[in-house]
Amino acid sequence: MPNLKDKTVFITGASRGIGREIALRFARDGANIVVTGKTADPHPKLKGTIFTTAKEVEALGGRALPLRLDIRDENSVAATVKETVERFGGIDVLVNNASAINISNTLATPAKRYDLMHQVNARGTFVCSQACIPHLMKSRNPHILTLSPPLNLNPKWFKDHVAYTMAKYGMSMCTLGMAAEFAPNGIAVNSL
Repeated sequence: MPNLKDKTVFITGASRGIGREIALRFARDGANIVVTGKTADPHPKLKGTIFTTAKEVEALGGRALPLRLDIRDENSVAATVKETVERFGGIDVLVNNASAINISNTLATPAKRYDLMHQVNARGTFVCSQACIPHLMKSRNPHILTLSPPLNLNPKWFKDHVAYTMAKYGMSMCTLGMAAEFAPNGIAVNSL
């Protein structure tokens, strides 16, 4: 069964939660894991930093590169991708995991939270994909995996948290568009 031994996996939002779990699973295969996230210093209420995840990755047999990254800043994304390629020689898989969440209705969603969700979710996925694609094109088996839902226009998915659903669906729309756009380049683009 194929695995990710010696493949380079760039994961956004990998300091905790699902991103951390993905990093740990791929570490068991011996992958090079780029652990990105905004949390470099311990948070008083939330466990995990890019450095604690990196230590766990290495304990499981992977190689880790912890890099602080705010995916809203395209210059930081470009610099982080450049550092990844310099360290590991390329990128084989991008996991767009970073996401901002605010489960509130329209009247309870401040514009600042709306902006944050759209900047992190849809825009961040687009910017990270855009920066990684030139390197993915050089991989033998390139993949982009985005953690976002299937598109479903049933109002039940919007009515209680329209801003959040829109932001997550933006990620899913990146998947649909990029899957078609980069199929001729052999890049598999999917959502989970």
